[in-house]
Amino acid sequence: MLYMPREEGQGLVEYALILVLVAVVVIVILALLGPSIGAVFSNIIRNI
Repeated sequence: MLYMPREEGQGLVEYALILVLVAVVVIVILALLGPSIGAVFSNIIRNI
């Protein structure tokens, strides 16, 4: 019981990995749906 390993940094690394994973998923979705979303906004602006 004299030495207990500290695991405080481990949680921070796990949260950082989850944040990176979410960012990658958002970037992929925007890359795939970006042109169609742009076309929708172009149609809206054209009809105004």
